[in-house]
Amino acid sequence: MRPQSVLFPVTLVTFGMVCTQIGASLAKGLFPLVGAEGATALRLTLAALVLLIVFRPWRQRLDRAQRRAVLLYGGVMGVMNLFFYAALATIPLGIAVALEFSGPLAVALAGSRKPLDFAWIALAVAGLALLLPLGQTGGDVSMIGVLFALAAGVCWAGYIIFGQRAGTGGGPHITALGVAIAAAIALPFGAATAGSKLLDPAILPVALGVALLSSAIPYALDMIALPRMPARIFGILMSGQPALGALAGFVILHEALDAWQLIGIAAVVLASLGATVTIARNTPPPVA
Repeated sequence: MRPQSVLFPVTLVTFGMVCTQIGASLAKGLFPLVGAEGATALRLTLAALVLLIVFRPWRQRLDRAQRRAVLLYGGVMGVMNLFFYAALATIPLGIAVALEFSGPLAVALAGSRKPLDFAWIALAVAGLALLLPLGQTGGDVSMIGVLFALAAGVCWAGYIIFGQRAGTGGGPHITALGVAIAAAIALPFGAATAGSKLLDPAILPVALGVALLSSAIPYALDMIALPRMPARIFGILMSGQPALGALAGFVILHEALDAWQLIGIAAVVLASLGATVTIARNTPPPVA
């Protein structure tokens, strides 16, 4: 693939990643008004409305197996977002993203056998250990937040697995249905926490911005980019998510991280990057 041909999808994915982290930063600003559960419900519900209107998934027919996969895909997406926003309420954005990234990293390294693969695992574990509130990090990291972020990582692993089974790459209607199911799961928690505040016209513009930046725009950009770029390059780009989260947290939320936390995030990024490159090299080419 020529550099010119891959530049466009790389730009789209990178822009989508930036949007995701900006959206997470804006969502954290909603916590004092509607709580983490309320912000999750607003984000997913508004994103679902946008995606349903744009992609109109009711025009597509799903078989029984795919319907089950979509239900699991949307269900784990909803729980993942609830856990992640609950983590954001107590720990910095960059640390939350790095801890959550343990999920896709575990999926990528599942079934590892080569010594280099275990080196990436060791590096990731060391990086995650540096992010735990065990005395060497600052007092802005709570163990409850860490557990929520790790739970979100487990859900992210399920999101990847069930998303593949649902055929996410086969059409945007699957994503629209998944987000709608996720919204249906998150909305009762948001309503129980925030009640009528969810309908406050004063916060709806910010909530819509969060929905667009965190869900609708990145999903749409990924749909355009993924068919035009190798999976290896997509994985390499995604490896930068924890670093982008730390940068967004610092610039937008003024969340400063200490040296150990930055080293931990860098270790997670490097482990993910190395695992992506190693797996790509070890994957045999498709049989023609």
